[in-house]
Amino acid sequence: MLDYSKYYSNLAKRIKASEIREILAILKTKRDVISFAGGIPDPTLFPKQELVEIARDVIEQYGDDALQYSETKGVREVREAVCKFMYAKKGFKCDLEDVIITTGSQSALDIIARTLLDPGDVVITENPSYLAAIGAFKNAGGRLIGVDIDDFGMKTHVLEEILRSMSEVERSKVKFIYTIPVAQNPAGVSLSSERKKHLLEIASKYDLLILEDDPYSYIVFEEGVDKTPLKALDREGRVIYISTISKILAPGLRIGWIISLNDLTRKIELVKQYVDLHSPTFTQYITAEAIKRGVIDKVISRAIPLYKAKRDLMLKAMKEHFPEYTWYSKPVGGLFIFAYVYKEGFDAGKLLPLAIEKYKVAYVPGGSFHVDGRGANSMRINFSYSTYEQIIEGIKRLATLIKEN
Repeated sequence: MLDYSKYYSNLAKRIKASEIREILAILKTKRDVISFAGGIPDPTLFPKQELVEIARDVIEQYGDDALQYSETKGVREVREAVCKFMYAKKGFKCDLEDVIITTGSQSALDIIARTLLDPGDVVITENPSYLAAIGAFKNAGGRLIGVDIDDFGMKTHVLEEILRSMSEVERSKVKFIYTIPVAQNPAGVSLSSERKKHLLEIASKYDLLILEDDPYSYIVFEEGVDKTPLKALDREGRVIYISTISKILAPGLRIGWIISLNDLTRKIELVKQYVDLHSPTFTQYITAEAIKRGVIDKVISRAIPLYKAKRDLMLKAMKEHFPEYTWYSKPVGGLFIFAYVYKEGFDAGKLLPLAIEKYKVAYVPGGSFHVDGRGANSMRINFSYSTYEQIIEGIKRLATLIKEN
């Protein structure tokens, strides 16, 4: 057999598989395993009948345009719909010329990394943070520095200490701060109002950009959580905003968006041209119609009480069955609980095959969410996809795994 290794690029040689995608592929063949692994919406929320009608109407009303190539930024009517949606939901206005439709938010992260990062440049992230964002930044050659979080999000005073302690040369390599400020992935915590203000002040003081990833703020369960986007507070044009319909309509449509300003938008657009030409025209039109017809609003209104009930049930089961040497987050929104097991030698990554084969339960090992080598004793646990019965039984199985290993 031909040895292909000599042909691989340096990126291909060093790239690592996404643990989430690998786990989900394995679980496709193991129907008896209760999976807490993916960030998967509950399929009962998918507005299937409405999407059938919208898809038919798009074909009939937009004809050839819906099935044709479109401009890299995205269909004009779709970008208009996104701007109206952002103003209604997030309280900030955007110019449609500063909106770029992407193939989900993962593509947005990849394109922004390609646009802003050279090998050796630094990205500051929450720690833990979204593992696929970490991967995108590393693939572009970025070096990551993590800032610990607590119940109020990134510890911005620690962030400022890190920046203050850097030499001018080192600080000049920091390109942007990446944050999921509301219902963070993987911990489900949110940045407080005071820390949002402080974060913007830090970005201004040290002349940095902020990359705001916002897929979960639509699904917040608790009263009093500040859901204001950093983008709405930005007065200097430092915030690049990303969002998506994956958690509030259907991930299979693969539609997200980037909102930035002026020349930066143009540069991102040029990079996207060579990545995928443009995002799927047909699903762009479907998304716009789902926004206009209020279908997304209906999904959100159903998702919040459903996911809150599942979160509450999982937390109750964890309180009853997890041993005292564990700690887990109390998410204010989103789809995940993040847990640490403070037991010597516990390694969630090494134990995952055993969890799947013997205990018939799956999770995502937490090490990949950390940028500093920590987190072997942690795991991300999803509560959105499983049924109520599976949540109770799955947590019992997970607790047994922890106690016995």
